[in-house]
Amino acid sequence: MKKALLFILLFIGGLNIAMAEKTAEIKFDKITHDFGKFAEKSPVVSCVFTFQNVGDAPLVINQAIASCGCTVPEYTKEPVQPGQKGELKVTYNGKGKRVGRFSKTITVHCNGNPEIIRLTIEGEMTEGE
Repeated sequence: MKKALLFILLFIGGLNIAMAEKTAEIKFDKITHDFGKFAEKSPVVSCVFTFQNVGDAPLVINQAIASCGCTVPEYTKEPVQPGQKGELKVTYNGKGKRVGRFSKTITVHCNGNPEIIRLTIEGEMTEGE
């Protein structure tokens, strides 16, 4: 009887600890950015994706990986505290690329929920000015 009671108390204590575990949660203001049309003469374009930690634990972006070497992500390296915002800047360099439409993805890995987020940039590089 004492063992059963001890087991039940340990189970309830463990359940409370599990429920009290704090987690980070990431929420982006947008997950797609369209640059529209831009000239081949000015092939470098950038945008910023803003995110917020809507969880109750510090959020850390572990890495952001672009689908192509022509796309470079830069992101907040410090932990983003609950309720705070961070930024992920994406720069696309179309120099030496063919003109026309493009679509690139940036895969973001973090310690939050969700752990993996895919952002998309797209646009159209045109000839001339």
